[in-house]
Amino acid sequence: MDRFDNIPEVALDWHRAGRGAALATVVETWGSAPRRVGSQLAISGAGEIEGSVSGGCVEGAVVAEAVEAIEIGQPVMLEYGISDGDAFAVGLACGGTIRILVEPVGSVMPAGVLEELVSSRAEREPVAYVTGRDIERRLVRDGFADRFRADRSGFEDDGETFVCIHNPPLRLIVVGAVHITQALVPMARIAGYDPVLVDPRESFGSQARFPGEMILNDWPDEALQEIGLDARTALVLLTHDPKLDDPALELGMVSDVFYIGALGSKRTHAKRLERLRDKGFSDMQLARIHGPIGLDIGAASPSEIATSTLAEMTQVLRQGQV
Repeated sequence: MDRFDNIPEVALDWHRAGRGAALATVVETWGSAPRRVGSQLAISGAGEIEGSVSGGCVEGAVVAEAVEAIEIGQPVMLEYGISDGDAFAVGLACGGTIRILVEPVGSVMPAGVLEELVSSRAEREPVAYVTGRDIERRLVRDGFADRFRADRSGFEDDGETFVCIHNPPLRLIVVGAVHITQALVPMARIAGYDPVLVDPRESFGSQARFPGEMILNDWPDEALQEIGLDARTALVLLTHDPKLDDPALELGMVSDVFYIGALGSKRTHAKRLERLRDKGFSDMQLARIHGPIGLDIGAASPSEIATSTLAEMTQVLRQGQV
């Protein structure tokens, strides 16, 4: 799933309002598609839409089919062959095929299942929606570990069971509202993260320096316990100050966060590891900390360091610890 959206929520609102609703989901496509497998479009009975299943080349046809599916209360599997010309128009080098499953809410996708999905998303609980032609539509929380880890929807080996992964939105927690943070936060937003800034120093962590951002002027250990740490969270420490960074690192190493990065030179990082090792943390736990932070691209300025940090976060998210 791309950056946290409100597509299932909108579909549920339309259904509850008696306006009719359907969810259209990309279930199969070519390798360089403009939208990933699992991408969704909500359609109301009046043809209103939220979301996208392509770069715009098939949306109109999908809406027309979805409105009809809502009227008759039946699912429909759509398949479009995209011509070279249409593919070029939406930014592809060549044509291909896209398959889209349209499921009216209520008659096909049980309203209770959609309500439970919306509730799970609000609670940042990973959940998989299992569907298919002759398969009971349901939510699954245990199982599909590889799919959750890779954030990858798709058909199972039987070619009939489709699993749509709904992971929580990516989140970035930054301890230290410094110059690097001012560059990193907007970059992370573009990449699909919801940032949270933590800095007890109100002169640093202020709305004047970070307008519109979520800022907690608490000590990091208190803030992280309030926020919660999960497998869709990246934790970045940028203060250089052990009083602020170390408590956050200690919580991060015993959590499921997918990335931990800490600013500082190799010498600073070596001292950091020594302090944490003296507190009883294992070499395996310490190895989770990326320090010095970021990919080694020769970054010098705050913006360059932010770029290298976001790149390393992406590498770990998509490829695992390297």
